[in-house]
Amino acid sequence: MKQTSLILNTVLACTLVFVIVSLGLPNASVRAAPTAEVTLAPAGKPELVCDTGRSVQVSGTAVINVVPDRVLIQLGVQSNGKTPQKVEAANSATINKITQALKAQGVEEKDIVTDWYVIQPLYENYDSLYIKGYRIHNIVAVTLRDIGKVNTVISAALDAGANQVVDVEFYLSDLRKYRDQARDLAMKAAKEKAQDLASAAGAETGCVMSINENTWSHYYGGWYGHNQNLWSQNVTQNAVPTEGESGFLEEAGPVNLGQISVRAEVSASFSLK
Repeated sequence: MKQTSLILNTVLACTLVFVIVSLGLPNASVRAAPTAEVTLAPAGKPELVCDTGRSVQVSGTAVINVVPDRVLIQLGVQSNGKTPQKVEAANSATINKITQALKAQGVEEKDIVTDWYVIQPLYENYDSLYIKGYRIHNIVAVTLRDIGKVNTVISAALDAGANQVVDVEFYLSDLRKYRDQARDLAMKAAKEKAQDLASAAGAETGCVMSINENTWSHYYGGWYGHNQNLWSQNVTQNAVPTEGESGFLEEAGPVNLGQISVRAEVSASFSLK
């Protein structure tokens, strides 16, 4: 009887061990699976590691000199008269003559506007309150899109009755294009400088860590403009129109077109490897 009980206990014990082992094996395989996984980077696309501990800081400058293609001419007309009505009539008649002369030169009416208009009394002397007449200060702003005729237009306006040339300002209609070009050239100069410095130190440039940019335009030439000493520049490019293109000066005169200098400066930091 004792022998039968021992056999049964042994069978039950073996059965229990078998059940426990059977239930435990799947869990063990599940726990072991993550340790067998290996994550690989896509072929041909290694992860870029940027070492910020070693770097080189450089700057690049580019200047593009461009002949302007727009000009704003401010013409002054002063008229005097005994009464406000008379001085207004005289000034209006002169402005009408100037407008017709400008249109004859190909200037559209939309490009001729009144920029300033003031009527003031004229006194007998500084301390007197006696008004002996009136004076009108009238400034007409003319946008000239064919700047090759700038001197001809000014001469025609003066012949028609304008008695002042208040200002002549030159512009670029596509300034954005030249700003982008100057910025690209400045960044290229900075990158080349960084590579040369790194090579001289026995290193190579890595990723770009930071970039700062400053771009502006400056006119020089004409009556009061000046040319800057651009000794620090890396790149200079002249964009001068040839005969037949917009901005080509067709006739000589007192107004020198000069150039608009579009300048870009960048400072950049590159890692070293």
